[in-house]
Amino acid sequence: MDDHVRYTCIERVIKCEYCNGEMKGELAGEEHSRTCPVEPIHCEAKCGVKIPRRMLAKHKVTECSKRLVPCRHCGRQFVADTINSHTTSCPRFPLTCPNRCEIVTVAREDLEHHIKHACHSMLISCSFKDVGCRFKSLRGKQMDTHMEEASQQHLTLMCSMVTKQQQQIVSMKKVINNLAVNQSGTLIWKISDVLEKLEEGRHKLCGDGLELISSPFYTSQFGYKLQASVFLNGNGSGENTHVSVYIKILPGEFDALLKWSFSHSVSFTLFDQSEKPCNIVESFVPDPSWENFQRPSTQPDSLGFGFPKFVSHETLIIQIYS
Repeated sequence: MDDHVRYTCIERVIKCEYCNGEMKGELAGEEHSRTCPVEPIHCEAKCGVKIPRRMLAKHKVTECSKRLVPCRHCGRQFVADTINSHTTSCPRFPLTCPNRCEIVTVAREDLEHHIKHACHSMLISCSFKDVGCRFKSLRGKQMDTHMEEASQQHLTLMCSMVTKQQQQIVSMKKVINNLAVNQSGTLIWKISDVLEKLEEGRHKLCGDGLELISSPFYTSQFGYKLQASVFLNGNGSGENTHVSVYIKILPGEFDALLKWSFSHSVSFTLFDQSEKPCNIVESFVPDPSWENFQRPSTQPDSLGFGFPKFVSHETLIIQIYS
């Protein structure tokens, strides 16, 4: 009977092992075990703390290392046990200016701008330092005074820089032009609007007709410098009836290294672009006794050597419209 009363009777008196409170019946005991204010329980945030149930609410708000807390500088929320590490990188954390200026503290993210543009204890260079001004002073009135008094000096420095830049531009243009010059020994020259230019040449009243001049080119990387010219309405014996073509030698960079007279064979080709092409080709081998093929002067012959009757207008027009 005693064992029944103590252990199995559903109406027995049950004593709580934490608060020593007494409850009558199993149901009351089970209910109390779920709400006992003194029973130690683990924090739900898994911070590792075991604390009496009645103190859990306060713990979660003020003590739990896993609770969310706002950074007092930037306002973002962090887990409590990481807030200190955030402080070392918080963009709004107040820092002291390294120059110890009159500004007490500056937010971390604003410090660089403050030092570069606002700190009056910062030694700065004149804004014309890139053109040669070596003046330095603390930011403020002293620098403002320098900018006013040194305007003529700054203008002189700027003019000097512009002159140097112009010289550099000229030098670079020369390099670019040299790189752009054809050095293959073969000039591919496409002339557009041939009939319009032919008609223009027919109505040209002065000179020997309309002369079209090609870009200069070299026979090789360190070779002779040449230039071609075309008279669509002809020149000399080919005037008004033929297309005339010529080649002339220009003064080149490597003339002193070359063998004179010029002895390369020269070929002119009119490419027929129809489905069944019939190209027109004329060639010559330079006569070494001719003055045209000797080393050119600074003012080379205006015409050169070639074929005044390279192709007749009749043949040219047939090729254009065929």
